[in-house]
Amino acid sequence: MTTQQHNMHTLNDNKSGNTSFLASGDIAVIGGGVVGCAVARKMALEGASVILIEKAADILAGASKGNSAILHTGFDAPVGSLEWECVQKGYHEFLEIRESFNLPLLKTGALIAAWTEEQEAKFTGILQKGSDNNVKDLRLLSRSEVLDLEPRLANSIRAAIAVPREYVIDPWSTPLAYLQQALENGGQALFNAEVTGGEFNGTSWVLNTKRGQVRAHHVINCAGLYGDILDQDVLGASEFTIKPRKGQFVIFDMAASQLLNSVILPVPTERTKGIVLFPTIFGNIAVGPTAEDQDGRDDASVDKDNLEALRAQAIEKIPALANIPVTATYAGIRPASDSSGYQVIENSDRNWITLGGIRSTGLTSALGLAQHVHQLLAKQGTNFEAITKPHVPCIPNLAEHLPRDYETPGYGEIVCHCEMVTEREITAVMEGPIPAGSLVGLKRRTRATMGRCQGFYCSARLAELTKGKFAVPLGVGDADD
Repeated sequence: MTTQQHNMHTLNDNKSGNTSFLASGDIAVIGGGVVGCAVARKMALEGASVILIEKAADILAGASKGNSAILHTGFDAPVGSLEWECVQKGYHEFLEIRESFNLPLLKTGALIAAWTEEQEAKFTGILQKGSDNNVKDLRLLSRSEVLDLEPRLANSIRAAIAVPREYVIDPWSTPLAYLQQALENGGQALFNAEVTGGEFNGTSWVLNTKRGQVRAHHVINCAGLYGDILDQDVLGASEFTIKPRKGQFVIFDMAASQLLNSVILPVPTERTKGIVLFPTIFGNIAVGPTAEDQDGRDDASVDKDNLEALRAQAIEKIPALANIPVTATYAGIRPASDSSGYQVIENSDRNWITLGGIRSTGLTSALGLAQHVHQLLAKQGTNFEAITKPHVPCIPNLAEHLPRDYETPGYGEIVCHCEMVTEREITAVMEGPIPAGSLVGLKRRTRATMGRCQGFYCSARLAELTKGKFAVPLGVGDADD
């Protein structure tokens, strides 16, 4: 019997009622954001029986749902830090595996843009830091060189640093691919299963969830915005405190797609990477995020003043955006902490590892963090048998620059005309290995309701196609996403 078959057999035994546990395995990963999905994938491939536990109805319900989708090189990470190491490793692993998953990549490159003399004066330090971080291809560009690359930028641009290997990826299909590979190789995912407590008996954990108990030898806390609270509730103490930081974004209509090719990065400050102008994988141009410290961990609301300020900043840098309507706005909440670095805390006496304070670089560093977790577990004495020929899922493409489903005959009907989402895509998602648990989950798997009308015309048909399949019916509780 292969390791993969053994893992699947163990989980099936739990489902059949042979134990009183909802699930039992080697490793419980708490949190279905990009980091949790990446850790679940890595440990499943290493031969562990993995259970991902998520309190929401779908993955990416927390911090991971609202990011800028940039694949970072780590040129500006703290030199020699764990963040730098994980960003570098995650970056390279993503490029190694993405084609096998059918994950898209938009080769934009990035420009660190200086609009003032003060900003330009910081270029020497940025170039040096990039070199120290092993990003050797940064290049200083004059004003004329910048405008040759991006002729729609305002003439007030002074200079820029080119970062050729910063790219844009799909922020939602990527973690979905990680989790789907974990499941196809023996893992299990539990949704609507918030962890409320747990006990460690010296060798394994029994975690209490709102759906029942889960037993695991090791626990990896990837709870993001609630990582410190989870440590406090289960371990009795937390070594860090999450300080939520909201980032609002404005999305311009796809008519803007020809106005920008590169990611336009600001000269960063000590507190934030600043406001970014970037193409999206879906064919839009976006600007954001803001950096608003707040107490609420679930308050992803947007406000008129900040959105108007973002739009004005975008127009100031690309004047032609003044003629482009705004399609959507949204906000993400970054799990900033009371320390500037990643909070990776190993509690080896109780078989617990916490991955906290993973902020804007998390989409890139997730695979690197997963490698780091594997190394920590190996040092603790775990000895799993890696799967030699793992299943690799092929994820449907949502990128605008690559062939879409509607271009292949037999799709049934176009359900969402703004984003050209087909009935075949909706059906495949709802019948797939990780069905969408909500309308926003469906949106992230298909692009339905993302377009100009924001679901005004397609919601009725979507309600018909998903009737009885969501715990919360379509249109209820989705407004903040």
